Amino acid sequence: MMISKLDDYPVHQTAEPIALTASSDRFTYDRFWYNGHAKDGSFYFGIGLCRYPNLGIVDCSFSVVVDGRQYAFHGSRRASAEPTDLDVGPFKLSILEPMGRHRLVIEANETNIECDLVFTPKTGVIPEGRQTLRNERHLVMDATRIDQFGGWQGTIRIEGREIAVDGDNAFGLKDRSWGIRPVGAPYEGGAPINSFQPLHFMWLPIHWQDRCTLAGWFEDEGGYQWHTDQAIVPIHSKPESIEINDPEMQLWQGCVGHQVKLKPGTRQALSGTFRMNNKDGEHLDITIEPALVHRMKGLGYMHPEWGHGKWQGELAIAGESWNCDDADPLALENIHIQQTVIARCGNEVGYGVLEQLHIGPHQGHGFKDWFDGA
Repeated sequence: MMISKLDDYPVHQTAEPIALTASSDRFTYDRFWYNGHAKDGSFYFGIGLCRYPNLGIVDCSFSVVVDGRQYAFHGSRRASAEPTDLDVGPFKLSILEPMGRHRLVIEANETNIECDLVFTPKTGVIPEGRQTLRNERHLVMDATRIDQFGGWQGTIRIEGREIAVDGDNAFGLKDRSWGIRPVGAPYEGGAPINSFQPLHFMWLPIHWQDRCTLAGWFEDEGGYQWHTDQAIVPIHSKPESIEINDPEMQLWQGCVGHQVKLKPGTRQALSGTFRMNNKDGEHLDITIEPALVHRMKGLGYMHPEWGHGKWQGELAIAGESWNCDDADPLALENIHIQQTVIARCGNEVGYGVLEQLHIGPHQGHGFKDWFDGA
């Protein structure tokens, strides 16, 4: 029996200790994810850390885009029996307050990528709907995600260069998700099946002056939205005044309208117009102008070597970098991106990101094969 610090809290959902998961699915995961970006568009960074209890692995990444180059720190180790153990070598993530401030420190290490950053929330927590996807035989994804907008303060050091991150001009978001997703080595047991399905995901969290908006949706190849999330949540100037479940938050139900102009030869937006729709007929129109491109492989997504949940050894770290313009935009590892954007809604100006993951054909976007470009 594995007893952990969390067993001293009244949080049990089964008769087992917290360290023992209710599901034996090998794809069970529990992830921290964050982004941060400068108001002036000078940098973007992303952070990821995930525990895979049934694989016995914890891995992490920190990725920065600045001056046309992307840098990435990766780390992985054997997971201990203690779920609150969030260190991976020099990478140390701390929850200073639950649903409050979080801190990431990457100490001096051989990759020459370091940081000391504190995330401070400015909104309550947005509960996204449960995301469930099956193939012809088994469950592929069954996950819950929560989002919280905020800002960052601290420093990033890359190869001797120091980047100041100013809380007033560094927007960010914390994303926590858990459940089941494809991670680790592909499952190859049983009779062969066609396990590949077209998947089209877009996610648009925006910081405005007095509120934040979030729209996210999954579509199939015909454009049917089989999952959507839409929320409008007020900004609070004092963290201590934030209610986790903000009574003023609006959770909308409806499809998200979108018209996206794509960069020729890619699956990447040049511009876009989006309409959030509520079932009562209310709507909100948002236009965006993309700027920096961050490839999510810097955080392990579809990375050929540092993919999520892959066994790297008892403890391993590595660093890499590449010129942003040199990355093949249609290579599988480069398809998944976030772009920083300037957004407009009427007379309001906002700042955020547009995340895009387009795999397979899509009638509306004009994709006819798995990896063709616009």
